[in-house]
Amino acid sequence: MRIFVSGGCKNGKSFYAQRLAKRQQAGALYYVATMSAVDTEDDKRILRHRHEREGWGFVTLEQPTCIEGLLLKCDCGGSFLLDSLTALLANEMFPLGGDVDLRAEGRIIDGLSRVIKEIENIVIVSDYIYSDAIVYDPLTEQYRKSLAEIDRAAAEQCDIVVEIVYSGAVIHKGEGFYSG
Repeated sequence: MRIFVSGGCKNGKSFYAQRLAKRQQAGALYYVATMSAVDTEDDKRILRHRHEREGWGFVTLEQPTCIEGLLLKCDCGGSFLLDSLTALLANEMFPLGGDVDLRAEGRIIDGLSRVIKEIENIVIVSDYIYSDAIVYDPLTEQYRKSLAEIDRAAAEQCDIVVEIVYSGAVIHKGEGFYSG
């Protein structure tokens, strides 16, 4: 199954997605880490996620950019948890020491489409950050718009779409899917 999980920041999506990936485990169990730490808050989040995965059997694959490169690193027959599209876009759109890359959205959609086609058991996590009424600077608005387009493409290609709301799961796509 290909499952897309979205919801607000820091609301338990990653832990929920870990349970889904473990439940659909077929062969090796991979955690695809996309976050590149840029400050101590990121370091703490990465450490927390590592602790949450301890004992679950995940093999961690670092893939902070070029998501289709994942296909060269492992057996696509395993089960995957890709966490997260939010960090992947940040890494691609705002490379360290580089210029802003406004073409990142298209590359990510293309690469992610290849990943989703090749990997049968994958859970993909993203943050729902594009619905508040605040008007941000143009670059932040472009990031939010790009993430929304990437999420839309992922949700369209996945069998199941789940939104985590107040630690509960709302199924938007995938009739008959029980997420408990």
